[in-house]
Amino acid sequence: MNNHPQQPSNRSEDRQNLLLLLKDAQRRSGYLSDQLMRELAESVGVTCSEIYGVGTFYSFLSTRPQGRNIIRACKSLPCCLKDSHLVISSIEGAIGIRAGEITPDGRFSFELVNCIGACDSAPAILVNNDLYTELTPRKISQILKEYD
Repeated sequence: MNNHPQQPSNRSEDRQNLLLLLKDAQRRSGYLSDQLMRELAESVGVTCSEIYGVGTFYSFLSTRPQGRNIIRACKSLPCCLKDSHLVISSIEGAIGIRAGEITPDGRFSFELVNCIGACDSAPAILVNNDLYTELTPRKISQILKEYD
């Protein structure tokens, strides 16, 4: 017989930490599946639409499978003014997919995102958590070679 009372879940605290819970769930599962979001909504005591709203609002969360390496190209104004469209075209040419797609071998996902916080060194991309700045089309193929 268990003499230790079970600690109740603090749903209010879970709700306040929803973004952290979603990030952790994505880290474990690779992406936020419909099933995972339903389970999380139930455990936290919020609606599925609230979970989905948070899960789709942030560009670093994904509701679909991703490649092993995620390329995020900044599309904000400072990068655009520094010819980010040339960098984006170079990425598409180097990996053979467009933004929003995954390479057939699962090696890369490619996404266009708003500001990644490197406006002073535009144009910039993130590959996984690695920041690359002051990019030119020539630099892209060399950068991508570093990733399996």
